[in-house]
Amino acid sequence: MPLYLMILPGFLYFIIFKYIPMAGIVIAFQQYDPFSGFWSSDWVGFENFSKLFGEPDFFRLLWNTLTLSALNLFLFFPAPILLALLMNEVRLAWFRKSAQTIVYIPHFVSWVIVVSITILLFSPQEGGFNKLLADFGMPPFELLTDRGYFRILYVFQNIWKEAGWSAVIFFAALASVDPTLYEAAVVDGASRWRQLWHITLPALRSTIIVLFILRIGYMMNTGFEHILLMQNPVNLQVADVFDTFVYRVGIIQGDFSYTTAVGLFKAVVGLILVLIANRAAKKIGEEGVY
Repeated sequence: MPLYLMILPGFLYFIIFKYIPMAGIVIAFQQYDPFSGFWSSDWVGFENFSKLFGEPDFFRLLWNTLTLSALNLFLFFPAPILLALLMNEVRLAWFRKSAQTIVYIPHFVSWVIVVSITILLFSPQEGGFNKLLADFGMPPFELLTDRGYFRILYVFQNIWKEAGWSAVIFFAALASVDPTLYEAAVVDGASRWRQLWHITLPALRSTIIVLFILRIGYMMNTGFEHILLMQNPVNLQVADVFDTFVYRVGIIQGDFSYTTAVGLFKAVVGLILVLIANRAAKKIGEEGVY
């Protein structure tokens, strides 16, 4: 019974904030009027979805969203794994714990502060880095005003802020590895690389696959606050994604039905990707997420 009481807060959180709000999906099929409510708003069927797929910027938004998500998947996702593997090789316990604490800290820094620091460092006129370049007679580095840098900057900000925190689950998985396996490997003459390849990575494999499948489910979510803060008129062509489009059209312009349809489209695509990835994991002999 005490164990069930411990999961009660999390259970209530998902019921109240995740499942109950799903009833609001119905407005994606209406021309929702806040004054008329759910029951009296006009039913329009799939009209909002037709409007979405006919949107002039639909393919640009889709391309930007998938590109940023793919970069996150293939550049950010391995970063916590590599960090956990590196930390696992540190033999000084006090140094390992101190380093883990240091890499956790950026997770608790808000995106407002992260973006503000970036602007203070790389602003074309007033940025500290560009002032340093000017002192040496070098041209400014147009990191914030060249849209070609936006995507890579977005990914590396994610890595800096979240890699340490995301590595926690891999640290936990590595802590469960039986130390006698490494002792036996040393007796057999296995090098550190062989121990990593044949003991450490297999111990992480199931965790990596489950988290990879779950990450694929977020392919249509790129992080609203981060991208909104990084957007400017110069990089808008590559920085505008579905999340910022929903904010602009749904919150600012008040078109709730249309942007609910956009959100439902994103959720359905994410669900399909998770099902495909999970089935692929089953095909190669892994357990998957269900």
